[in-house]
Amino acid sequence: MKSLLFAFVLAAAALAPAQSKRPMTFEDMMAMKRLGETAVSPDGVWLAYSVSTVSIEANKSTSQWYLQKISGGEAAKLTELQPGDSGLQFSSDGKQILFESSRGGSQQIWQATFDPATGAASNAKQLTKIPTEADNARWSPDGKFIVFTSSVYPDCPAISPADGGAGDSCNSAKDKAAADSKVKAQIFTELLYRHWNHFTGEKRSHLFELSIDNGQIRDLTPNDTHDVPPFSLGGDGGFAISPDSKELAFTENPDEVPATSTSAQIYILDLTNPSAKPKKISTSAGGNFSPAYSPDGKYLAWRSQARAGYESDKFRLALYDRIERTLEYPLSSAVVFEPGPKLANFDRWVDEFVWRDDSKLIYFTSGFKGEAPIQSLSLEPIPHDADSALHIPVADGNLRAIHRQLSRYGKMRGEWSGIHGVIANGRFRLLGTLMRVDMPSEVVLADPLEIDDSSQTVILTLDNSAPPKNITQQEYQPVIVTHLNDALLAQLDLPKLENFWFPAKDGTKVQGFLIRPPNFDPAKKYPVKFLIHGGPQGAWGDAWSYRWNAELFAANGYVVVMINPRGSTGYGQAFVDGVNGDWGGKPFTDLMTGLDYAEQHYPFIDKSRECALGASYGGYMANWILGHTNRFKCIVTHDGMFNPESAFGSTEELWFNTWEFKGAPWDYYGKPDSENPFRKWSPALSAKNFKTPTLVIHSQLDYRLDVSEGYQLFTALQLQHVPSKMLYFPDESHWVQKPQNSRLWYKTVNDWVDQWTKDSH
Repeated sequence: MKSLLFAFVLAAAALAPAQSKRPMTFEDMMAMKRLGETAVSPDGVWLAYSVSTVSIEANKSTSQWYLQKISGGEAAKLTELQPGDSGLQFSSDGKQILFESSRGGSQQIWQATFDPATGAASNAKQLTKIPTEADNARWSPDGKFIVFTSSVYPDCPAISPADGGAGDSCNSAKDKAAADSKVKAQIFTELLYRHWNHFTGEKRSHLFELSIDNGQIRDLTPNDTHDVPPFSLGGDGGFAISPDSKELAFTENPDEVPATSTSAQIYILDLTNPSAKPKKISTSAGGNFSPAYSPDGKYLAWRSQARAGYESDKFRLALYDRIERTLEYPLSSAVVFEPGPKLANFDRWVDEFVWRDDSKLIYFTSGFKGEAPIQSLSLEPIPHDADSALHIPVADGNLRAIHRQLSRYGKMRGEWSGIHGVIANGRFRLLGTLMRVDMPSEVVLADPLEIDDSSQTVILTLDNSAPPKNITQQEYQPVIVTHLNDALLAQLDLPKLENFWFPAKDGTKVQGFLIRPPNFDPAKKYPVKFLIHGGPQGAWGDAWSYRWNAELFAANGYVVVMINPRGSTGYGQAFVDGVNGDWGGKPFTDLMTGLDYAEQHYPFIDKSRECALGASYGGYMANWILGHTNRFKCIVTHDGMFNPESAFGSTEELWFNTWEFKGAPWDYYGKPDSENPFRKWSPALSAKNFKTPTLVIHSQLDYRLDVSEGYQLFTALQLQHVPSKMLYFPDESHWVQKPQNSRLWYKTVNDWVDQWTKDSH
């Protein structure tokens, strides 16, 4: 299956002279349309999606919802949804759409009629008027109620049909008193009083049920002093409704000190009994997220971590049998076929997943060596066919872990996310978003039924006793459904990402990436921007970014080099764990060895003109590099940790520092620095070695790494007369997001690198 429009775009791009393309500018990047939320109609015909456009002059972005047929055709604005509306969702019968809107002055739940035949939406009406506003609305499968979240004061009466309006009145009065008070001081009595970029205050997120028939609302987690569900950067809502609409599954962290805990748990609640209490069904000590019921209602699956206090432990797939009340981790002993050919234990994260319509297969994305392909897990045996797949039997009673790799590793470029299961013309398909380093996110369609099993599918089970036979793999290309930026991208010279492997000092294989500058001339020597990722449990890969765009860094004549050192995801959990307690150790030597390898194997690199740039953990590593090598002409450090001891006391997510540095600073008092990770890996204690010109960037609203870390570093540089500059944002958090701030960020960074790496230096 191919899209004619996609084919025409590819053909036009192939015929266009290479010299007609130009390097990307910041203005080009800001002009690109940004894909946001997506929703699919239950009949598999319609795709709804939001698109954000940025105005540099107005210093803001505006979103608009569009609708188009998945099979192709022009997209049209969903006029019933206004700019800024969010959370669109189709009802199970496809005749209604649900969304959230602030058009009435506060964010509430709205409903509109939808015609599946024509795609027309009409008669938008407001469903809620809750004074604490509504978010994360989700329709019940039977269409009789809606579950949503709202932040309320736990000490107020629980909002319910029987409270006589006392809950609404109490919450409204407290909000008004806070807004009217001339005193803005706050009193804290517990930790996590601020998080990411805001102070948490007295309110807590609760789950609510809204009846469609009578509009009555009841609090499903009344008087709970914890956020339900807890804050999550993933934004998946943190709850699910069973197919029969009788049960709710949700995530909650019950620990008394959430600042030191990652132990979110899965609870179920009987929605047919107003007096029912939540029941915990997860058993792991770590985090449990993203509950999802199987379509037949037999199973509840979620992403689970085993270790408490470790936010970057491996995300396993947990499978709860609701009938037998048993819990299994079907991928824990699974094996996969990797290029070689060879069998290997499945040792990667389950990033997100979706059930197939027959409840027999789960599709999931998993980061792997700079990409995020889709794979699948079968819960039942697949009939053996010697011509189509390898089937390895297992003992009775075990779930069969069967992986279908829809794209050959390293061949289908890019990272998948936001996958939906789509039933169209009686066939199950996957719809998701795909991005690459040279392509912002687009909606794409993958049809597993069109894959040639004889060359594409590998079936493996929990038993690794038999070797694979006669299995090959070929590239699989999905169909691109949306084409948000085709015209602009066709004008730009966006070099593809190249990857290389090298042995670390201890022999471990490490992956690196490289982007050549536009209009590349192999006879020339180019300066280098050496990018260091954050996390530290993150990874570079074939992915687009607006905050650290590798193509834009290369655009003004630079080779961009990126290494995934110890701590990076996509290479197995042992590789991820390699950074724990060793922040300036193996990760540092991996980075330097990788850059050495690039210098030796890419003759167009000018190793005398290199600049190191990093943010978050990458900012920490830039600070560490500053005190441990003088090989770079300049350094850019953004929101980095400078003094681990002071950072411990000023951060909010204390579980992170406690895990990474194996305790609190006072646990090491009286011990030598060599036994104290807070001092052993402190960039501040190497300040006397600072010589490299350094640009320091930090933001006031960054509560992960307090702005004082940037101030301390800049002070140390200035007092030692090291060429330095500080860029301070009073209105940004851990990321720089406002368009004009972003423009200043890129200009300041690129000007700084140019100043120290151009030919005159």
